[in-house]
Amino acid sequence: MRLAFHIARRYLVSKKSVNVINLISALSVVGVAVGTMALIVVLSAFNGIDDFIQGMLSSFDPDLKVTATEGKSFALDSPEIKELMQTEGVASFMQVVEDNALLQYDDRQKYGIVKGVEEGYAEFSGLDSMVIDGRFLLNYDNRMFTVIGQGVAVDLGVGLNFVTPIHVYYPKRDAKAALVPQNAFNHDYLFPTGVFSVQQEIDGQYILVPIQFAREIFDLDGRVSSLELKLKPGVEVAELQKKVKELLGPGYKVQDRYEQHEFLYRVMKSEKWTSFLILSFILIIASFNLLGSLTMIILDKKDDIYILESMGGNQTLIRRIFLFEGWLISISGAIIGVFAGIGLVWAQTRFELLKLPGSGAFAISAYPVKLELFDVLATVLIVLTIGFFAAWYPVRSIKG
Repeated sequence: MRLAFHIARRYLVSKKSVNVINLISALSVVGVAVGTMALIVVLSAFNGIDDFIQGMLSSFDPDLKVTATEGKSFALDSPEIKELMQTEGVASFMQVVEDNALLQYDDRQKYGIVKGVEEGYAEFSGLDSMVIDGRFLLNYDNRMFTVIGQGVAVDLGVGLNFVTPIHVYYPKRDAKAALVPQNAFNHDYLFPTGVFSVQQEIDGQYILVPIQFAREIFDLDGRVSSLELKLKPGVEVAELQKKVKELLGPGYKVQDRYEQHEFLYRVMKSEKWTSFLILSFILIIASFNLLGSLTMIILDKKDDIYILESMGGNQTLIRRIFLFEGWLISISGAIIGVFAGIGLVWAQTRFELLKLPGSGAFAISAYPVKLELFDVLATVLIVLTIGFFAAWYPVRSIKG
């Protein structure tokens, strides 16, 4: 074993004349290194985007969200809800009333989600840090205002001028056929004070209003659409979620942040690992260089093989030499690629080499990246596995 490794290492790193075979071997190392580096960089980019989106959504989505299993609202006077509010581990909670409504600004209209929240929502959620125009203000001097998503602002052409309000229309629950359509709707209006940007799906649908405004529009006196819970630092979300589910019973749904946007998170994960598989197939194609290189090395070393056989070397030893040769090429490429990939990720984090177009239009100025140990280990494993089979295929044909 040690003899085979020593000879294989000498073949790879000893000084020798530069010829086509040496160049092919070097290209094989470069191919493996580039593939490894690309895998690490791409996976880190997906991690960065995932982490960035989760960070933004954490300003809009609570740690836990409680909604009714049936119906759109529930009362707060039930014993289980009162006990929930005293649950250990819950730092604070927010009453929320939300539903779809028709929004109108000047002559433009669109359907959106009106979310009514209590005072202190900015501190509860941290959404005020996501305001890109104006300021976060829902109540001032006994007057009510609204903060809207960027997509809603674009669709309606909203300007923060305090001249034109946003009108909200919602069908009356007991409305009957009327000659005047307006009489079938609850209607009120608010002036916008700010525009927030969290995520495209949210920005294009939501406007935030005071909870009393939402209750009047939706005819939900004393009821809520959901309870949003903020947990104390260090509390395990999964454990408290299980505890709350047991407390409330089957009449309520208790969702963590992942479950509130399950489809979005699944899409992001599937995109990441689809990219991993695609780059792995590219690595397999690149490994054909290794296969060709090793085949030509075997042909070039025919004289050495004959000498080893005359000295008593058996077929196992000879195969092991060239198998180690292939593995050394793969390992060398993997090591170079890992360090190059980690270096690029570090440089992007430190120096922001790749900027986002449209400076100032995003919450970040450069593409986010985040290196994870699992991704590095998965990359090394797939590279070495491909390298093993690429080296094994030509070596198995060696005959004594």
